[in-house]
Amino acid sequence: MIQHKEVLFDYPEYWPKPAYDFSKLSMTEEEFQLGRHLFYDPILSRDNTISCASCHLQATGFTHVDHDLSHGIDGNIGTRNSMTLMNLAWSTSFMWDGGVNHIEVQALAPITSEDEMDNSLEAIVEKLNASEKYKTLFYRVHNDSVVTGQKTLLALTQFVVMLNSYNSKYDKYIRNEAGGEFTAQEKNGLELFRTNCASCHKEPLFTSQDFKNIGLAVDTTLNDFGRMGITANKSDSLKFKVPTLRNIQFTSPYMHDGRFETLQEVLQHYTTGIQQSNTLAPELKNDILLTPNERVDLLVFLRTLSDTDFLFNKRFNYPNNY
Repeated sequence: MIQHKEVLFDYPEYWPKPAYDFSKLSMTEEEFQLGRHLFYDPILSRDNTISCASCHLQATGFTHVDHDLSHGIDGNIGTRNSMTLMNLAWSTSFMWDGGVNHIEVQALAPITSEDEMDNSLEAIVEKLNASEKYKTLFYRVHNDSVVTGQKTLLALTQFVVMLNSYNSKYDKYIRNEAGGEFTAQEKNGLELFRTNCASCHKEPLFTSQDFKNIGLAVDTTLNDFGRMGITANKSDSLKFKVPTLRNIQFTSPYMHDGRFETLQEVLQHYTTGIQQSNTLAPELKNDILLTPNERVDLLVFLRTLSDTDFLFNKRFNYPNNY
């Protein structure tokens, strides 16, 4: 019988309690490492070319930065910019439109998408059961080498649920720790943020987990109306999930379709580019007015949300052995 090493799910005391129920996870190092191997392994795709990490790179906040829309199998191009993977235990819905309502099945969306991995859970299980490596890794977790779909999804969950970012300069400032001393610019940027942005990007997670229409013009190529595609409710037209702003400095391009390359463009949208519509977020009904200096201060503050401990944590990167 293998003796398992427990992993601790830790987060700051000033954070809310996670929404996720951890009871199905073993919370062991062995399951974490199994999920880590699966996350980085293109074996999950139909032709063994695309892994989760293909679109979710650690150094860029577990998203892609080299193209606007996700790329997948056979050179296919998806319809949305990949979302960042961090602090997921606090989310109750996933994807830009909330089309997935539970983290444990979230991986099925890219796995079964024709434009991403174009595979099935059944085919993956068959491949994993034929792999001596994975039979060994699954045995280390379950004392049983037989691979199942549920065990596979739970292992992926065990890995991604541990991708938590809470050691940025902002966090050290809130905790009054060394390295968290804010400059006058950063303090002013924080005040500007709290006045103009925090209603949707709520501290400390920097997202409200809600869906909002932020006044983007419809991309006439994609014709993506967001949440309405899931609910069929016209009141959800053009609403997309509010993303976290943590590590925002490294997660370009921005918006659901990756239309903005820089944060300066994002600010330009919020100050001069809002498109009025019936479903526009109430928070954006009134103009956001920022002077050039205030824009700079706000951008300087957003850099304090960068967490290099998270972005370069070796526990989260490609596994070199098993």
